[in-house]
Amino acid sequence: MEKTILTQEQKDLAVQLMKEYLDAKNPDGSTPRQVQTELDKNRNNLIETELKPLLDNYLAGSVSLADFKSQVDGINKRNEFWGFKGIKGQMFFNMVVNAADEPDECDAELKAALDAPHSEEMAKSRIKTFASYINRLGEQVVNASGSKYKRPKVGSVPFFLSYFWQITKPDIWPVYYTNSVNTMTDLNLWQTGEDLAQNYIAYKHIHETLAQLFTTKSGKQFGLYEVEHVFWYKGGNPLGGAKPLVDDFQQKNFPPSSPTPPGAAFVRLPDSYVPPIISILPRIAANDPDLIGVAKNSGTSLERAFEKYINAGFTILGYDTRLLGQGQGRVPDGRAVDLDNAYAIIWDAKVRAEGYSMGTDDRTIREYVLTQSRELKRRSSLRNIYYVIVSSSFKDDYDDAIRSLKMETDVNEVCLMEAGALVAMVEAKLRGPLQLDLGPVGLQRLFSASGILTSDIVRETFA
Repeated sequence: MEKTILTQEQKDLAVQLMKEYLDAKNPDGSTPRQVQTELDKNRNNLIETELKPLLDNYLAGSVSLADFKSQVDGINKRNEFWGFKGIKGQMFFNMVVNAADEPDECDAELKAALDAPHSEEMAKSRIKTFASYINRLGEQVVNASGSKYKRPKVGSVPFFLSYFWQITKPDIWPVYYTNSVNTMTDLNLWQTGEDLAQNYIAYKHIHETLAQLFTTKSGKQFGLYEVEHVFWYKGGNPLGGAKPLVDDFQQKNFPPSSPTPPGAAFVRLPDSYVPPIISILPRIAANDPDLIGVAKNSGTSLERAFEKYINAGFTILGYDTRLLGQGQGRVPDGRAVDLDNAYAIIWDAKVRAEGYSMGTDDRTIREYVLTQSRELKRRSSLRNIYYVIVSSSFKDDYDDAIRSLKMETDVNEVCLMEAGALVAMVEAKLRGPLQLDLGPVGLQRLFSASGILTSDIVRETFA
């Protein structure tokens, strides 16, 4: 078939991004390419020593489906090279197996789909066949439970299959990363269509085209992994790490841009999906000195703006929200409710330059969380209540406070959410509003475990 063709303007833009990637320097003196080269060595070693033998043994029938799924999960938890722990990877795998009424049929469908294809036509056929099976499983789940939230999503199929295909043939089949798709879309290199199989083949062609182009223009060897790294540099981690960049470095080196005044010249058209009142949250959370006067000029304070913008973030995500804290005494700053999935979030906003320590006001928090959680359970048929503190970062003194809150109030979990995590949630929601819901396989999953919730956890979950 004819390969996807990039225009000269698209090629020039891609080469410019490649040059930025090659020229970039990390704070420690290394380059993103050096970091990724080392990660690729580790990734290839893991494939040869663990993943490929495991996949081969499963396809040959010497490893059961249950053991295969469990071992894949364990390997990826110990080695974070692919982002397979997210919704489109291991979570999708679990949902498929759990939804299958016929285990033998599920095993056969998986074995047929995970075996690396020998041609693009075979790849398209396997994507379409497996997607049809997933659609059928989804209908069975909805008919049996009356709920759409437990069904595996067909949109996860290209990532899921290509992850296993690249284990066998890494030089032929690129992993269908959400980050790469989003970056190519943002750069106007490509626009996805409705056909999942055709989307993957077009994605493959662009990677192959850019690998040749980058090799020619740079004089350095670029393969599919290296093209992936350029996209990761743009949309994931500019340091070249295996996970998205932590918020502290992003705030200092890649601060959100100010709104462009009317009539001002653009260098490039905006490509961010995140509204300014949300993208600025990490800077407000860190008590950015440059914003104190700006807030005053706007007739407010950073603390009040932080509460207002967090509430806006939860509203964009689709929750029924209410601000509580401003001028209303000892109460949390707000709450967000999802009646469809029977849970509520009670949240507090803490502006802190050096990070928030729970020990500073945990008694006050315990009192009003107890009152609010009991009131919510009394007035609504809620199964779960989560308490969330939003701040710039958190100090390592929260375990006892979290344990106390869970024992002495009606909250199920206590989440310490870095402001960048809320930004990442809004971005994921606005990029795919029909793909990300509030339920247990969507946003609720993020709040169902106590501890620190960061932007990289959000991005990895929804990769």
